[in-house]
Amino acid sequence: MKIQVKVKPNSKVEEVSQEGDSFIVKVKEPPKEGKANQAVIKLLAEQFGVPQGQVRILSGFKSRSKVVEVVEGWRMPCLKGN
Repeated sequence: MKIQVKVKPNSKVEEVSQEGDSFIVKVKEPPKEGKANQAVIKLLAEQFGVPQGQVRILSGFKSRSKVVEVVEGWRMPCLKGN
């Protein structure tokens, strides 16, 4: 499944919420040296109940707007907002 993700680095809390068809991912890490991207992968893997290896960023490596693929075995998360 491919999802649209908006990343908010340097956040005080880490969380995933849904806004329409896209997801908002807040991470504490700064957008340097791929740290925020790794945090996004980790958080989405936890949220969808899959290993981190099954979550990958397809586009937007240096952007806050990303397209992320979550490979089979995912479950729809309970999300805040909407």
